[in-house]
Amino acid sequence: MDIRNIAIVAHVDHGKTTLVDQLLRFSHTFRENEQVAERVMDSNDLERERGITILAKNTAIMYNNTKINILDTPGHADFSGEVERIMKMVDGVVLVVDAYEGTMPQTRFVLKKAFEAHLKPIVVINKIDKPSARPEAVLDEVLELFIDLGCDENELDFPVCYTSAVNGTSSLSSNPNDQKLGMDPLFDMILANIPAPKMDFDSPLQFQPCLLDYNDFVGRMGIGRVNQGVIKSGQMVSCCRLDGSIKQFRVQKLFTFKGLDKVEVSEVKAGDMASVCGINDICVGETLCEVGKEMPLEKLHISEPTVQMTFGTNTSPFCGLDGKLVTASKIEERLFKEVEKDVSLRVERIAKTEEWIVSGRGELHLGILIETMRREGFELQVSRPRVILKEIDGVICEPYEEAIVDAPSDCIGSVIELLGHRHGILIHMTNTETQSRVIYHIPSRGLIGFNTDFMTVTKGYGILNHSFLDYRPQEEVSVGKRINGVLVSMANGSSTAYSIGQLEDRGTMFIFPGEDIYEGMIVGVANKDLDLAVNVVKAKQQTNTRSATKDMTVVLKKPKIMSLEACLEFINDDELVEVTPRHIRLRKKILDTVERKKYDAKMRQSENL
Repeated sequence: MDIRNIAIVAHVDHGKTTLVDQLLRFSHTFRENEQVAERVMDSNDLERERGITILAKNTAIMYNNTKINILDTPGHADFSGEVERIMKMVDGVVLVVDAYEGTMPQTRFVLKKAFEAHLKPIVVINKIDKPSARPEAVLDEVLELFIDLGCDENELDFPVCYTSAVNGTSSLSSNPNDQKLGMDPLFDMILANIPAPKMDFDSPLQFQPCLLDYNDFVGRMGIGRVNQGVIKSGQMVSCCRLDGSIKQFRVQKLFTFKGLDKVEVSEVKAGDMASVCGINDICVGETLCEVGKEMPLEKLHISEPTVQMTFGTNTSPFCGLDGKLVTASKIEERLFKEVEKDVSLRVERIAKTEEWIVSGRGELHLGILIETMRREGFELQVSRPRVILKEIDGVICEPYEEAIVDAPSDCIGSVIELLGHRHGILIHMTNTETQSRVIYHIPSRGLIGFNTDFMTVTKGYGILNHSFLDYRPQEEVSVGKRINGVLVSMANGSSTAYSIGQLEDRGTMFIFPGEDIYEGMIVGVANKDLDLAVNVVKAKQQTNTRSATKDMTVVLKKPKIMSLEACLEFINDDELVEVTPRHIRLRKKILDTVERKKYDAKMRQSENL
């Protein structure tokens, strides 16, 4: 059987997953009467809600008697580690570029990784149906990107296909009027340009997992390509571990891919993709070999985490009211279960506490984990995200990122001011009549908490993209801290309209009347830079004195509703986010008002010394 192994790669929201939908549809993978959801590869609820791919997915289709294994990859920078490893599983990439936005940070990142792996790229200029599409200009941008990345003359002659994935049309012409229903031009391009994998069936087995999956029935599964030889169900194999040791085990189950399904098979030959079960602690980058013929492949590079947070059991007075999973043992079990399939995640228990340091590739990476856990019924509290520092040649260094901002020209000045306050360095700026683009190099900690302010000054029209750049010496300056203080409840009880009305001139409230409140809970953001202890449960004193205004209704301003990401960006180091299945609350680490004031006074005194 002829095989092709490809990865679909692109910047976030350029249409990878929608394109895979159409490849599945026009390869007749589904029955005529089968109901299939849009973005069918985004099987996770959060992926569907946010419109992003979080984890790489495998699928396989048949076209002209050729099996095409397709990997749909994440486009967001926080999940770039998935893309790096996938390059070892495929022989070519389909690079999808938006016909209006053109090349973006992740476009450069994924193409660079493809060249490093010596993979053949096919360029797909997608969203050709947009009224604002500029395919010729975008093709020139792609060509410039190829040259910038140092490719040779042969690689500049790359094949190009123009598609509208949402409409299921494609053509070899940049004219939108030439689009025809179906994906045959792209299929034919894949077969003609992507080389078939080396099918060396007679050599000793080599299989290297590049991705992990987890199943409650069979445990951890290693997903990868059979490099050479044949792997069989029930076979005894040697696992060449990352530390150099060798462990033998029996392959319990073996799966290959067909459409969206895993199909159990008895053997998988060289060149094809497989999912292997049988060793519970198999890791990405290890090599499975025949017993007595151990020849490990080169270890895979796994991107190190750049951001970490402290997760802990919920210690608020409302613990256990919403969720059923609140104990340290349950939370620890869930966190380490996540590590089983997410190799970019690190979890470390803090000794003698019910807290864990959880490290990931970015705010979004960790935010997705928190949101998933709360939907599963967990209660926990989490700290402000903080960057991970590295010591390089005796110097403490911090991660820097390249940020590309597209915003209306009339508010780009405010954006530049915001980035300047966060110690960003302006690299490049371009302007059109209505839009401006700025490129900055900025410390990663400068982007923590940036998005809320950014969306405010651009009135929701700004687009921010960023990707990891490098590590640079740490500057001894405060970056990205919140300027305003907060309103903190000094009493337990139910909030009243009367007390909220009395406090509205002190700041912006986060709560509605009638909400249950506890001492130390943050109920609003103050107008000034100091925290204020306030009483939001105070009721109006009842008297028998008649008033001319007694029947007037208290009209309150609408409180500010905070999403999980906004809460994580908002809090300072002495604050926590309490996460439960039904509530997201902000609170101080020290709930007692008197104790907290003593602690704050002590901290200010030490800073002044």
